[in-house]
Amino acid sequence: MSQHIVSSYDRDLESIQALVLRMGGLVEASILDAAQSMDTRDLELAADVRRRDKAIDELEIKINEASATCIALRAPVSKDLRTVLTVMKIAGSLERIGDYSKNMAKRTNVLAEQRLLDGQTATLRRMAREVQGMLKDALDAFIQRDAELAEQVRLRDQDIDQMYNTAFREFLTFMMEDPRNITPCMHLHFIAKNIERMGDLVTNIAEQVVYLVTGDLPEDPRPKMDTTSLSTKV
Repeated sequence: MSQHIVSSYDRDLESIQALVLRMGGLVEASILDAAQSMDTRDLELAADVRRRDKAIDELEIKINEASATCIALRAPVSKDLRTVLTVMKIAGSLERIGDYSKNMAKRTNVLAEQRLLDGQTATLRRMAREVQGMLKDALDAFIQRDAELAEQVRLRDQDIDQMYNTAFREFLTFMMEDPRNITPCMHLHFIAKNIERMGDLVTNIAEQVVYLVTGDLPEDPRPKMDTTSLSTKV
């Protein structure tokens, strides 16, 4: 393969990875803005988050199209092929995280009409900030090809699960104390579960980075601390 072709190939890969970083930046902003709109009942910001989801979806399409073209024209092998496949998987996870952010923003309109519960939206906002931080580190690990950082992100998902468990039990307590809390708590629980799932998707990204760097997915089971399905009492 000539140097000219190699250089062109490298530019293709760099272009695809740049699209991933752009997409990741939009998703990070979406997470934080959706959480802020929920916490402050900012309907205009919530509407903006929903509108911006289209740009995230369009970037996933561009990434998949560019990746497919790269595979068809360049026939990458070994680590280069892993790079292209990893990019496509990361883009898919980012798109789903964006969807969860959009869903959170949609709930803002409903929550604005409900009674306020002291501290509960702030708790969910903290969860969202933690997920956003995990995502930033996962994308940094991708660019730096840092498997150790990716593994640290993977382990941090249990912190999100613990925060979710705490919120879940608090919602149950509020609902038992006053039936008027049932509707707002149900909406808040839905949001909390969405954020917990965002954490799972960020963990997927981290695992893909480990695969990219080492050629193998992590062998040990992913630590999970979501015990709400086992809960029988508050």
